Amino acid sequence: MNINYSEPQAVPLYTAEQVRELDRLAIQEAGIPGYTLMTRAGEACWVCLCARWPTARCIVVLCGTGNNGGDGFVVARLALAAGLQVRVLQIGAADRIRGDALTARTDYVEANGAIAPFSADALAGADVIIDAMLGTGLQHLLEGAWHDAVVAINTSGVPVLAIDIPSGLHADSGSVMGVAVRAVETVTLIGRKRGLYTGQGKVHAGTVSFAELGVPASVYKQCAAGCELVDQPPLGRLAAPRPRNAHKGDFGHVLVLGGDRGMAGAVRLAGEAALRTGAGLVSLATRAEHAAVLAAACPELMAHAVTGPLELKDLMQKATVVIAGPGLGQSAWAQSLLPVVLESRLPQVLDADALNLLAKDPLRCDNCVLTPHPGEAGRLLRQSTAEIQADRFAAVTAINQQYGGIVVLKGAGTIINTANRVLSVCKNGNPGMATAGMGDVLSGVIAGLIAQGMPIAEAVVAGVCVHASAGDRAASHGERGMTAGDVIKEIRGLVNPAGVLV
Repeated sequence: MNINYSEPQAVPLYTAEQVRELDRLAIQEAGIPGYTLMTRAGEACWVCLCARWPTARCIVVLCGTGNNGGDGFVVARLALAAGLQVRVLQIGAADRIRGDALTARTDYVEANGAIAPFSADALAGADVIIDAMLGTGLQHLLEGAWHDAVVAINTSGVPVLAIDIPSGLHADSGSVMGVAVRAVETVTLIGRKRGLYTGQGKVHAGTVSFAELGVPASVYKQCAAGCELVDQPPLGRLAAPRPRNAHKGDFGHVLVLGGDRGMAGAVRLAGEAALRTGAGLVSLATRAEHAAVLAAACPELMAHAVTGPLELKDLMQKATVVIAGPGLGQSAWAQSLLPVVLESRLPQVLDADALNLLAKDPLRCDNCVLTPHPGEAGRLLRQSTAEIQADRFAAVTAINQQYGGIVVLKGAGTIINTANRVLSVCKNGNPGMATAGMGDVLSGVIAGLIAQGMPIAEAVVAGVCVHASAGDRAASHGERGMTAGDVIKEIRGLVNPAGVLV
């Protein structure tokens, strides 16, 4: 049995139904008794408790009526044996407890453990609260005593260790079912639940560790997850030193379309990010009044005044990949230029107003990478931002089905739907990146990797992780006040052999 406090790269993420199947296979085919799995789950949580709160002397365990509650009874029994003061509070009718959970409850009682009905007052004085109320099967809003218990936990000021998943959090979508426990630590069991790693899941789960409970690899091979958590994807041949006889033409030409009046900075950010990622050449197609200013501000970027489609077509003949959208606006100028990009056979990275214009006149673009934030995703799907955030996995799949291409739904736990329908969730990133220009930088990183010859699907996943990792490095000086330019400064160290995603 292992608890992995640091995730390896590209680990599978599962739905609740898939984890139930893993549990079934472990019991029925691998021959591991259900109560053995429950005991191991409790032991894993106890190890985590001791490691995170070594001086804790009083714990309160809230146990529900299912197997999640059974795990809690195991933790309570182990804490009691270690000499801690233990309060177990029953939530839900005790006569509904069955099977392995009932065995765990009986073992705790026979070890002289006491059980009391839930009351908010009983949380007072605890060093740690163990949330063992609800597992992964929740499909409705919490109400009644369950709702009240979650509110009491969240207002108690006591740190929480959640078993498997914070109660009230949807295991598949990461949405909050009315209210949800805000845990400091979550020990997730048998399979990592995908809802823990995106949207509200990242807020409520705290630090996530994983316990496989001794389930053999043969069981996992029988259940394809279809979703993965990515952290440090290999950059392939781009991680190797460049040939000594290389020249700029070997590393592609990125063309950035955007920068309507008042928004020249967006194309500069995207262009600089592409350069720092390693693109050999970067051109900007922008308003005439911006071209000279941009060339002076960053002479490595080739800024071109574009007034209409013919000039853009000429520039595209030299490009390897096109970014459309940074500061593009939705003026007649923008509307005349975007179709030139969409009709091209070049790989395209669409962001910002390119997505807003696409939403107004939908069409499929299978050679595109679409990089919406939740608001832009809502416009693409004719939904509210809240609806997008309620199920980010469903949203990214729906955008892919309607518009084609590869979809990157930005935000906490960025989700990528690649061409082979495998969902990837980026583990990295931080709230300091919630500021203007970050999306422009991401577009530049992805395009810079494509320009250098990386297959598009791989470039998108790698680009998202490089961008997020650069943001985490920039945040070492503090999240508040971090800018897109701070992130650009960190990119170079992440795409070179001596510092590839470390």
